[in-house]
Amino acid sequence: MTRFIITTFLCFGILCSAQGMEGAAAELKKVDTPKPASQKTRVVMLGTGTPVPDPARAGPSVAVIYGGQSYVFDLGAGTVRNAVIASQKLGIEELFPTRIKHLFFTHIHSDHTADLSELVQTLWFREQPNIQLYGPKEFQTIVDGLRLMVSPDVEARMKSIQPVKRKERSFIDVHVIRPGLVFDQNGVKISAFLVDHGDLVPSYGYKIVTPDKTIVLSGDTTYNENVIEQAKGADILLHEVMSEEGLSRLSEGWQKYHHAYHSTSGQVAKVASMAKPKLLVLYHVLFFGASENSVLQEVKSRYSGTVVLAKDLDEF
Repeated sequence: MTRFIITTFLCFGILCSAQGMEGAAAELKKVDTPKPASQKTRVVMLGTGTPVPDPARAGPSVAVIYGGQSYVFDLGAGTVRNAVIASQKLGIEELFPTRIKHLFFTHIHSDHTADLSELVQTLWFREQPNIQLYGPKEFQTIVDGLRLMVSPDVEARMKSIQPVKRKERSFIDVHVIRPGLVFDQNGVKISAFLVDHGDLVPSYGYKIVTPDKTIVLSGDTTYNENVIEQAKGADILLHEVMSEEGLSRLSEGWQKYHHAYHSTSGQVAKVASMAKPKLLVLYHVLFFGASENSVLQEVKSRYSGTVVLAKDLDEF
């Protein structure tokens, strides 16, 4: 009996070691030896939630994959973990954290930026190029503060016996954007346009054009003509939405606030009816206690096109 237990323990240990080696090898494969780049554009929902914590939804984040590169729009809380899941379980290698090099932010609200520090600190000590961040001018202040926050960890690791490859202490290059073309590389063109997110100015939406797809991201906005104009004939329109049923349950003050900052299901249906995208994807959904199906039906009852309510890690 004792021999059986010892043998079983040893076999289990060998198995665990083998699994650990396989895990390490898998990580190296995903990070260091990527597969040939696909020329088909993929849209991956890294997060579909809101400022309200939700066990089923990370904060808002959308990734566009093309030509072996990822272009990530916003980084809400929990989205880096979803990026790891996408890379290791769904085979989207471009989303392993150390391979995310292009970030685009719609605005500075914390539910859209919370995982920026997580991304920067994930395996930062590897030798790798800086992250290129595009967003409003306030991001320089955010990045300066983030650099200060992580500096104790950086200094401690630099002084330890850990074989740190990276010697730079600046991990992000900030590019301040204005309306118009903000990125044009590797067959991908990205333009920013102004939207109406209450009194938070500027707030942006984005239009992403690849050789095979046109994608428009509304960002956080109430009804906005710029979204309609940019999304006309697009393959995919990703639009935030809030439930009219749920909104009606809130106090007058909260209703006034949300009407100034976000789009009701009826407004989203109107935008889509005028823009006529091939696919309308609802994300950043403010339910206010209403069911998911009710929000979807509110839009469908006024919009005849194809519409889906996105969940985390959905791909389009």
